[in-house]
Amino acid sequence: MMENNSQPMKTLTVFTPTFNRAYCLHQCYESLVQQTNQNFRWLIIDDGSTDNTRDLVESWIHDHKIDIQYHYQDNQGMHGAHNTAYKLIETPLNVCIDSDDWAPENAIEDILQLWKKIELNKDIAGIVGLDADKNGNIIGSQIPDHIKQSTLYDLYHKHHVTGDKKLVYKTDVVKQFPPYPIYNDERFVPLGYLYQLIDQKYSLLTTNAVFCIVEYMQDGSSLNILKQYRRHPKGFAFSRKSRMLLGHTFKERFKNAIHYVSSSMFIKNSAFVSESPRKLLTIIAIPFGIMLHIYILYKTRK
Repeated sequence: MMENNSQPMKTLTVFTPTFNRAYCLHQCYESLVQQTNQNFRWLIIDDGSTDNTRDLVESWIHDHKIDIQYHYQDNQGMHGAHNTAYKLIETPLNVCIDSDDWAPENAIEDILQLWKKIELNKDIAGIVGLDADKNGNIIGSQIPDHIKQSTLYDLYHKHHVTGDKKLVYKTDVVKQFPPYPIYNDERFVPLGYLYQLIDQKYSLLTTNAVFCIVEYMQDGSSLNILKQYRRHPKGFAFSRKSRMLLGHTFKERFKNAIHYVSSSMFIKNSAFVSESPRKLLTIIAIPFGIMLHIYILYKTRK
């Protein structure tokens, strides 16, 4: 692990999982150098890169422009990088900015101003803000002004907010929950699993401040998600069990039961009913899960 130890303890950790992204990681670095508030540490989780990421980061550390911590690990996927980040983070707050994204120059200042409002509030887990594309267009919709705090679930399902949002969490809250499972033959577990657990106990302070600029690609998403279902069935089955258990409506629980059946078929898990948190619902979902399974096979055929 390489790090710049010349800086005092910060309030916020910006963590960036990266895998062979040396060609674009500089965008994130340059945006962090330009921040109007430097009270943060940049934690880079190198998830098994084989390019020149290490050398690039080492040069930035030697430049001493911002506080950087670098950690290399064997490839585990995005969720594994998040696990490692949460183990290493020591600051009160954390936010993930992906390796191909970057932060507007006032993002850190905006986050730390809002931190003053929630620091002592034990019922609030963090802050939810906006993502925008490089042309300044908000991803999805803004958060209605009358909503001052909300769970992430209610934001989407009750208040009908759309699009990806940027989550800033209190580190002591995140550390209360178990890590994402690691499967040796898979590299993906939906990150929403953790956010759903946090939702059960806490709400989030809401803001329409833009925290992150993303390279947002709209085309091909439906086919890509079907390919993900096929490539990472263990990760999805794990997530579906949680969503079956914690889903607010019958429709949501049943939808996830259908997906759970399909994922279980991909991994040939004959014990999927006994392992389900909602066994009767899973049995009812079997015919629909079989149809979904066949559909995914057909749509993702080579």
